[in-house]
Formats: sequence, structure tokens, C-alpha cells
Amino acid sequence: MPDWAQKRMSSVPFAGSRIPWRSGSFFHFEFMLEITDSGSPFPMDANRQAIPVLVVDDSPVARKLVEHALPADEYTILSASTGQEAIELFARHQPSLVITDWLMPDLSGVELCQRIRSDFQDRFTYIIILTGVSEKSEVVKGLQAGADEYLTKPFHPDELLARARVGRRIIALHREIEAKNRLLEQLALTDELTQLPNRRAVVQWATRQLSGALRHDFPFWVVMADIDQFKLVNDSAGHQAGDIVLKKFSEILRANTRQSDICGRIGGDEFVLIISHAVRDGIEVMIQRVREQFEAQHFPFNNGRVITASFGIAGFAHGRVQQIEHLMVQADAALYAAKRLGRNRVELAPAAPSIR
Repeated sequence: MPDWAQKRMSSVPFAGSRIPWRSGSFFHFEFMLEITDSGSPFPMDANRQAIPVLVVDDSPVARKLVEHALPADEYTILSASTGQEAIELFARHQPSLVITDWLMPDLSGVELCQRIRSDFQDRFTYIIILTGVSEKSEVVKGLQAGADEYLTKPFHPDELLARARVGRRIIALHREIEAKNRLLEQLALTDELTQLPNRRAVVQWATRQLSGALRHDFPFWVVMADIDQFKLVNDSAGHQAGDIVLKKFSEILRANTRQSDICGRIGGDEFVLIISHAVRDGIEVMIQRVREQFEAQHFPFNNGRVITASFGIAGFAHGRVQQIEHLMVQADAALYAAKRLGRNRVELAPAAPSIR
């Protein structure tokens, strides 16, 4: 893992607080993290909050014995008397822990394990099977079906509680891993300096949006942007000054991008906007506004010289068979036309011919 990513994951400001982490105002990879005292992203502290437990047994007495063994401040009990009822409750509540009898009138505990593992693969659940069968071959059968633990009947309440607490610890570890994986996904899709989506993130998002534009026949535009003579800023004022310029430009892009669109940094001083549901004239007016706002910025380290940006636009008002990479190439060509024509301007690419 890169040092900057490791630092991002380990350095957190408020232990025990819930904070939103997002890659940019217009990018839809966001989730809530809870920061634990250890400083790791952790969506729920399973050691301090009651977790939902699904108890499955056709015997009311047996269900009560399980319930009485589990403290109410640690476990919230959901009860099912049949395997089918258990599946329905599981689908509605997605409990973290399942304690099920082996023998039931419809689905057995083994079949219930198989259904949970096959139908709900996106969520980890710890499963304990209670059984009067002690033969090793049967125990192996249950574990192979997806059970994490088994306990023979009649069970001692303290032993059941101890095994349930082992399940809690494993559930907590899985959730921490899931949270860190989501954070890594965020980091992999985010430009570190500007906190805008990076090229990979923009292309992923735009490819899906372009598919919708072609299917539903709505306008779709790609705008490439480049800060004019940016190398001179770095050479004369230093890279820290260049970073200030990049951050300010990204702030202006973000402020002018709708929630339904996306803007991102694709490398160096190059940026991209993906805009849909807008007419050609409206796109040009919007990008001219961005250009003027950036031109109006004052940077004290640049000896009074104005820093500007150029833009190239490509797209279509009605569905054409295109790929996002083709539109980015067309917008890039329009951008370099703007550079050749004197910089600090907006150029539109010619309408692309329909490809069938």
C-alpha cells in the first residue's frame, strides 16, 4: 500500500465519531465511517453495540434456552420456527449471527446454511449449528455447508455465549476489513491533491452514463480542460504554487458541476467534465463561466500575471454509437485547437458522424 494511502487510513481526527468520507462533491462512491479509538475505519463497533441474532428452532422451549443464554445488551434476538421463516427474516434484517437447530420440519440447519451462503454472498454472517448429532461425519457435513461453528445438545449456556462472542469478534474483523476495502476503493478512484475523481473513476462513471444517453437519447458532453502555460508557474514560483493553482481550478470546477454530472483530474494540469441533459449552447455558456471565473483569480506569487485555462468540448445532442474514449480524444483535439488559437478560450469539436 502506498505511504500516502496508509497515512490516510491510519490518521483520523476524532476517535469514536462518525464522519462522512467522500471523493468529491459529484462522485457517487461515498459511505459513512466510524473511527474507532485505534484509528481504523470501522462501520460499527461490534464489541459495544448489540448485534442482531437470528435464532432458528421449531421448539419454542429450545428457542427460549438460546435467548436466555445471550445477554440483551449484547444481542438483539430474532426468532424463527421454520427454515422458510428464517430465510424471510434473514432477507429483511440481514442479522450478523445465526444460531440454528439442525433438524427442522422444512429446511434443515444444513440446508439453511447453504441458502444463506448462496443467496446472500455480499454479507458475512457467522452461523452456529446446534445439533444432537455428534458423529464427526455429520459435523463435517454441517461445516462444509457453510456453518462456522457447531454445538452439541444439550448445551451449556456459558459455552453457547462463549462461542457467540467468538462470532462477534470474527464479525467485527470482517466489518473492519470491508470498511478498509471500501476506503481503498475510494483512494484508488480519487486524486490525492484535489480530492476530485481521477481518470479511472471518471471513465467508469462516464461509461455507464454514456450507455444511458445512447439508450434514452439525451445529450452527452465531454469537456477537456488544461491550465495555460502551467509549466511556467511551476518553474517560476515552484511546485507548491502550482499545487495552489490546481486546487483553485478544481474548486471552481466543483462549484460549477451539477450533482448529476462529474468533474475530475486526469493527470498533471488536465481536467475533464462529463455533462449530460444539456443543450449545446448551454454547455458553451457554462464552460465560458468557468473560464472567466478562473481568469479572475489573483495569485500573489505570479507577479500580477493572470493564469488562464483552455477548454475543448465534444459530444452529441442525440444518441450516437460512441465510446467514451473517442469522445475524450475529440474533446482533447478541440482543446489543442483552443491552445493554437491563442489560449484562454473554449472550442467545440465538429459534430461526429453517426456510427452504426
